Amino acid sequence: MLRFIDFFAGIGGFRLGLEKAGMKCIGFCEKDKFAVKSYTAMYDTKGEWYADDITKIKSGNIPKADLWCAGSPCQAVSIAGKRSGIYGERSNLFFDFVNLLKGKEEKDKPEWIICENVKGLLSSNKGWDFLEYLYCLEECGYSLEWQVFNSKDYGVPQNRERVYTIGHLRNRGRREILPVTGESGAALSKIIGGKQGYRVYDAEGVSVTLGSNGGGYGAKTGLYLIDQSVIKPKITDTARCITSRYNGGFVNRTAANSAVLEINKINGIGNYTQCGRGTVTSVTVKEKIKNNHSVRIRKLTPRECFRLQGFSDDLFEKARAVNSDSQLYKQAGNAVTVNVVYAIGKKIAEQEE
Repeated sequence: MLRFIDFFAGIGGFRLGLEKAGMKCIGFCEKDKFAVKSYTAMYDTKGEWYADDITKIKSGNIPKADLWCAGSPCQAVSIAGKRSGIYGERSNLFFDFVNLLKGKEEKDKPEWIICENVKGLLSSNKGWDFLEYLYCLEECGYSLEWQVFNSKDYGVPQNRERVYTIGHLRNRGRREILPVTGESGAALSKIIGGKQGYRVYDAEGVSVTLGSNGGGYGAKTGLYLIDQSVIKPKITDTARCITSRYNGGFVNRTAANSAVLEINKINGIGNYTQCGRGTVTSVTVKEKIKNNHSVRIRKLTPRECFRLQGFSDDLFEKARAVNSDSQLYKQAGNAVTVNVVYAIGKKIAEQEE
């Protein structure tokens, strides 16, 4: 069984995915105190190595492991940020991870590394940042592969593109993992009312599921989704990328994040629904739904955001018991998608058999 250490752990997307692939976590590093509260509530971390600040860790104090994983902060290279580059604030913590690898003797280095970052890293500073990113990891002694993964191709209905870089120690022979292909779709377990494409939700406005193989609007999610935008909102069947700022509400740009367009059967006819400071008419909706339904827009719930990242409801409940909704939204947005990590971890585990 491969043993791993979870750096920039967040709420344990790497951990959960790799454990599902048959690996064992022996330690983690995370500075955000609210994320640590969720992490330690969600998983059994008793007896594991822990550090709260990667900038203060000494390589010699890290226990020997077969794999290190890291989803280092990405704000400075994201296309949604100021794009100050890989040396920008927080994004430069990647170099602390690199220095910990360099500080290990060859015999004590992890055989595998998995690093995750936003797709914007590929174009940051006209591509030079990604070249340096790869060069730094290569200097640590690793043969590298990389691939852009979209979460919607791995069983969760979220349009989330991330670049994963997998490294294997050169002195232990070359192991090729990529490409890893995805299998889209998740089974819908139950529908409340309404036929396919015209689904109706319960009075509390919480969907039964975020997975469906059926057709019609909301086919991939079991939800009607709409851009959380005050201009040119577009109905989609896959959620936009969940961000740490999802709880910020409606924005002035399109395709930034998703809200739920909720259809409820009533005795009258719903003509429109208020969308923040603007109005979304139901003309488009009427093309897809029958009369005698009311229409309203609501945010995704924290539970739904966790589901979109591949976390089970029981783990969400453990996180919710120790954190506010505001923190839960942030944690879901910062997480790596469990299903993607599982697919990568499974390929690595197969190499070790």
